[in-house]
Amino acid sequence: MSEATGAGAYDIQRILKALPHRYPLLLVDRVRSIELGERIHAVKAVSFNEDFFQGHFPGAPIMPGVLQIEALAQAAAILGIETLELAGTGKLVFFMGIDGAKFRSPVTPGCLLDLEVEFLQKRSRVYKFKGRASVDGKTTTECEFTAMIADPPSD
Repeated sequence: MSEATGAGAYDIQRILKALPHRYPLLLVDRVRSIELGERIHAVKAVSFNEDFFQGHFPGAPIMPGVLQIEALAQAAAILGIETLELAGTGKLVFFMGIDGAKFRSPVTPGCLLDLEVEFLQKRSRVYKFKGRASVDGKTTTECEFTAMIADPPSD
């Protein structure tokens, strides 16, 4: 697996070129490693300043599991867009389904959330992925999900 460091780093600028997401819904801060067509290891730095901590839960902030799945899906989107060399084309990756989601451990402010995603199945425009989020090696969320690459909706 190639380490994404130095001149080839997947820093926030490169992530912004691959994904249409922006604050407050951009949930990938860095790509640590990527093996095109196979897998990605990305990271979300979970800050107390995240909007969702205002209400989930006051006095006991926990990152919602559905947002962990969204972060995994965004990492998968980077993997798909980079693998197919579609960055900058305007193509979008749409969620189609989530299977077997399990929430194992809470994610709190100050954590580095590791996002590991791998391809399970590839068809012409529909892809199946397996994702695992973790903090310090301890699984927080895991699931399989399906996504489709398509043009943005027309106005």
